[in-house]
Amino acid sequence: MSPSPVRRALLSVSDKSGIVDFARRLAERGVELISTGGTAAALADAGLAVTRVADVTGQREILGGRVKTLHPKIHGGLLARRTVQADMTTLGEEGIGGIDLLAVNLYPFERTVAGGAGFDEAVENIDIGGPAMIRAAAKNHESVLVLVDPADYDEVIAAIAAGEVSPSLRRRLALKAFARTAAYDAAIATWLETQTGEAVPEHLRIAGDLGAALRYGENPHQKAALYRTADSRPGVARAEQLQGKELSYNNLQDADAAFELVAEFEAPACAIIKHTNPCGVATAASPVDAYRLALESDSVSAFGGIIALNRELDGETAEEVSKIFTEVVIAPAATEDARAIMAGKPNLRLLLTGSMPDRRQARWTMKSIAGGILAQEQDLLTLEAGDLRCVTGREPTDDETGAMLFAWKVCKHVRSNAIVIGAGTRTLGVGCGQTSRVDAVELAVRKADATRIEGRRVLASDAFFPFPDGLEAAIRAGVKAVIQPGGSRNDDAVIEAADRAGIAMLFTGCRHFRH
Repeated sequence: MSPSPVRRALLSVSDKSGIVDFARRLAERGVELISTGGTAAALADAGLAVTRVADVTGQREILGGRVKTLHPKIHGGLLARRTVQADMTTLGEEGIGGIDLLAVNLYPFERTVAGGAGFDEAVENIDIGGPAMIRAAAKNHESVLVLVDPADYDEVIAAIAAGEVSPSLRRRLALKAFARTAAYDAAIATWLETQTGEAVPEHLRIAGDLGAALRYGENPHQKAALYRTADSRPGVARAEQLQGKELSYNNLQDADAAFELVAEFEAPACAIIKHTNPCGVATAASPVDAYRLALESDSVSAFGGIIALNRELDGETAEEVSKIFTEVVIAPAATEDARAIMAGKPNLRLLLTGSMPDRRQARWTMKSIAGGILAQEQDLLTLEAGDLRCVTGREPTDDETGAMLFAWKVCKHVRSNAIVIGAGTRTLGVGCGQTSRVDAVELAVRKADATRIEGRRVLASDAFFPFPDGLEAAIRAGVKAVIQPGGSRNDDAVIEAADRAGIAMLFTGCRHFRH
C-alpha cells in the first residue's frame, strides 16, 4: 500500500450521508480522524477511532456549541503551507498538527428558513465555524483537500488510494467550497433583507446550485444550464419530472410562464403557452372544463404547447390533454389514473410542483444586460371592481366587469404590446408582442374570429390607447366593454369613440407592461 497523501482529516458534517463509510475508508489507509459533536458520535458508534476537536485544542466547546473549532490548533493546521518552511517551523513550535483533509457541510440554514422557522431558530442555524474552516482549507487547497459535498467522497478516496491527488482535483474542490460559502452567505443576507423590509437591497446577491446541464439554450449553438436558488417558491425549477425527455431551456421558460399565469386564479384554471405567451386561458368549475375552454381559444397554436393547471391533474383531464401533441404538462399534483394515462405519451414531460406559489409574496425577477443586471419585483398587482373607474356614458354590467378583470389578469402575462379579447372567464384571442397597439388588437381580433365562439366580447389592454384607432378596430370586431390603464394625452378622443359606439370602458390607473 502506497503512503497516503492524507495523514490527518477533520470531519464535521451536518449532512451525514456517507460519512461513516468515507471515514472508514480513510482510517483503513492510516488516516487519523478528528471530529466534532454528532459526527464524532456517529463515527465512534461505528467503531472508528476518533479524536474530538476539544482534545486537540485543549478547549471545551463553549456558548452552547457556538465556539468549538475557532482555534489556532485547528486553523493553523488548515492554513499552514507545507512548502513554506517558516509555516512548518511555527507548527512545530506551537505543537500544532497539520490537517490534510477537511470534510464539512454547513448547518442547514436554507432548509430551516424554507420550513418556516422563526427568527431565533434561523439565527442559530447560521454556521460560523464551518464556513471559516472551509475558507481556510480552500485557500490552502494546494496542501489541504476540502470537501463540502458527499458526492465527492468516492473520487477523493480513489485519488488517495492512488497515492496522489492532482492539482486539478484540488482546485475543483476549492472552487466548489468557495461557491458553497458564497451561496450560504447570500442566502443569509437575502433572508435578513426580508426581516428588515429593505425595499431595494444595496447589494444584489445571486447564488444557485447546478440543477441540470441542458442540451442547449434557445438554439443548439448556445450552452445552457438550470441553476436552483435558495428560493423555495413552488415552480418549474424544483418540480418533480415524472416522465418524458429532459427539459430544454425553452421548455423551462414556457412552463414557468404557464404556471405563474394559472397561479393568478382561485378557481380551477388552465393556461396553454407557446413561446412564453398564452394562446388560451380559462377558468371553469373543473380542470377538464377549464382545459377545453382554453384549447378552444386557439387550438392551432396549442399544438406542441405547454399546459399548466392550478389543480391536481385528474384522469378525465389527462385523457383530453393526451389527444393532441403537448410538450409539457405542469400541475401541483396528479392522480394515479392521470399518471397512467400520461405514461402512454412517453415523450411528454409531466411536472409536479407539490403546491401552488403564494401570490401574496412577491419575488424578484432579473434580466442580464451588458455590464449589469436589471431586477424588479414580480408584478403581483390585483384589482377589484371597486378599484376601477368608468369613464364612459354606459356603465358595464356585472358580467362584463368580471370578464374584464379576468382578461386583465391574463394581460399582464402577455408580451407587450398586449391585447386580450375574452368572454366570461375565457380568452377568445390574444394579441402579443406587437410594435403597434393597433396591430395587437387586429391580431387578437383575428384569433377571436377564428374561434367562432359566441359571447359578449370584452377587451383588456396592457397600456393605454394612444389614439382611437386601436379601440375602433376592437369596436368593429364586436367588443362591448374595454379595460385599460388610461393616462394618454388623447384619452378624451378615445373615450369619445367609445361613447359614440355605446360601449363601456373602465380605467385601471395602472399598466401591465411585460417586455
